[in-house]
Amino acid sequence: MRLHTHEWGTGDRIAVLVHGIMSDHRTWHRVAPVLADKGYRVVGVDLRGHGASGRGEYSPEHWADDLVESLPAGTELAIGHSLGALALAGAVERLAPARAVYCDPAWDLREQLVEASAHFAALKRASRAMIKGLNPRWDEADVDVELAALEAWDPATARVLPGIYSVSRTPARPAVPSLVVLAGAGGLLRPGLAGELVRRGFEVRTVEGAGHTLYRDDFDGFIGALDGWI
Repeated sequence: MRLHTHEWGTGDRIAVLVHGIMSDHRTWHRVAPVLADKGYRVVGVDLRGHGASGRGEYSPEHWADDLVESLPAGTELAIGHSLGALALAGAVERLAPARAVYCDPAWDLREQLVEASAHFAALKRASRAMIKGLNPRWDEADVDVELAALEAWDPATARVLPGIYSVSRTPARPAVPSLVVLAGAGGLLRPGLAGELVRRGFEVRTVEGAGHTLYRDDFDGFIGALDGWI
């Protein structure tokens, strides 16, 4: 599937951004301009079932194949968050970026979260007050983005998650030089995963105190964690 994309900047280097579930390219509205200011042409994508992209069958393989179909290969940088990190990991060998950054990647989740994930679809109806209550550190612009993204999102993408996580999705090794940035207060990933990722060859950094959407909870902390990678 050819995906909808949005671009910021006109630099010679290219960075691609892949959002998480229930979101779309607009989630990067603060990150993308920083990269553009550093000389990147930034390409943000809407995953299948999100934003202005099409709907269809949902699986890690479909999301990864769509990225290969829609994004340029051989870019300088690729960043994926949550479900976007899962999709990026499945596409990274074919996309072959010089560097990859995985933000709180949805590779191996806590068992309780896997059991609850099929009910994420209920968040389609979340109110502004609920979004603000769940994300007290977000500014009003991020709340606006979340509400707009939820309106465009297909909740069927959440219903397939329990089946996806019947097995671990953690890559055996990094296909390209790779940084994993973890949310210190995220609570998404299986305990002990950080050490396992280091043993598999990933560099791991943590934004302490940030929740799962760490670049929205602590923007400065997130950008600081990318030092040397962007």
